[in-house]
Amino acid sequence: MKILTPLFIFLSCSTIHYSQEHVNTNKGVAIDGYDVISYFEGNAKKGSNLFISEMDGVVYWFTNEDHRMQFEKAPLQYLPQYGGFCAYAMGKSGEKVSINPKAYLVSDGKLYLFYKNFAVNTLKKWQDENTEALQKKADESWAAM
Repeated sequence: MKILTPLFIFLSCSTIHYSQEHVNTNKGVAIDGYDVISYFEGNAKKGSNLFISEMDGVVYWFTNEDHRMQFEKAPLQYLPQYGGFCAYAMGKSGEKVSINPKAYLVSDGKLYLFYKNFAVNTLKKWQDENTEALQKKADESWAAM
């Protein structure tokens, strides 16, 4: 038992570190504090630190208690693809690129986030290019991380 306790602690910490490393966070909060449930309702909204949930060491904010509870019942259903990094960049170059939380797409029940500024809109590029090929490459790149 004495050997198992340190091993369990090491594995737990390793899992949390891995999870945090592969999720796009800002000051420990996923998706700049946007409510993942709101994306599936068609309107990206900033959550509140009054309604939080933690998964694998990553904090998620919600707009209300109902959204928080909905997430906790089935978190994997709502998590963004590619850890919340830009789907287009993951598909084009396999790189983790930050996103604009208001640039998103929900497709086939999955949330994809994109980089966007005044000059570049990767959501538009994703839609204009071969989406299937980009998604396949993004899936492969993400699995290799």
